[in-house]
Amino acid sequence: MPRSLARDHDDKRTRILTIAAQHFAAQGYAQSSMAEVSQACGISKANIYHYYPSKTALLFDILNTYLSDLRDRVCGLDKQGREQGLAAAEHLYSLTLELLLAYEGMDPLHKIQTECLHLLPEDQQTVLRGYQRDMIRPVSQTLLALAPEAFASDRERLHHTTMSIFGMLNWFYMWNAGADASARAAYARLVTEMVVGGVSGGSTE
Repeated sequence: MPRSLARDHDDKRTRILTIAAQHFAAQGYAQSSMAEVSQACGISKANIYHYYPSKTALLFDILNTYLSDLRDRVCGLDKQGREQGLAAAEHLYSLTLELLLAYEGMDPLHKIQTECLHLLPEDQQTVLRGYQRDMIRPVSQTLLALAPEAFASDRERLHHTTMSIFGMLNWFYMWNAGADASARAAYARLVTEMVVGGVSGGSTE
C-alpha cells in the first residue's frame, strides 16, 4: 500500500521552494548544493531528498510553481476583462497593473527565471516557456483589439510592441522594487497611455 503524505507535506514543500529560491538567487544555482539548501531550510539532507530527487527537480518545481501561478493570475484577469467587455485601453491597463503587482516581492524568483531556466532539460524548458507565452498572448491580443489597423497585417510589429511593454514592466520591476501599489498603478497607467498614444498616432515616417 502506498505511503500516504503527511498532513503538512504541502506546507513543507512550499517552505522548501521559498527558501531554496532565496538561496539560489543569493548564492547562485550552480554554486549551491542540496546539502546547503537543506541546511538553510532547517531540515536534514535525507528529508529534502524525500521531496526532490535532485537539484534539477527542485529548480523545475520552483519555476513551474511560480510561472504557472503567474500565468493563471494574468489569464484569469484577461478572461474576466473580456467577459466584462472592457475597452481595449482599459483592459491593457488592467493587465499591465496585474503584472506589476504580481512581480512585487518576487525578486529571487524573477532572477532564477532569468538566469537558470536554460539550465533545465529541454522538455521542462518547453513547459515553462509555454507559461510565458500564455502570459504574453493576452497583452498581444489586447494590442490587436486596440489598433487593428496597425497590427492586423504586421504581426512582427505586434510582437515587437508586445515585448516592448514587457521590457518597460521589467525595467520598473528592476529599479523600483520597493514601489507600493499606488506607484505601480501610476506606472501601469503611464505605460498604457504611451502605448495607446503611440499605436494610434500613426507612423513617424
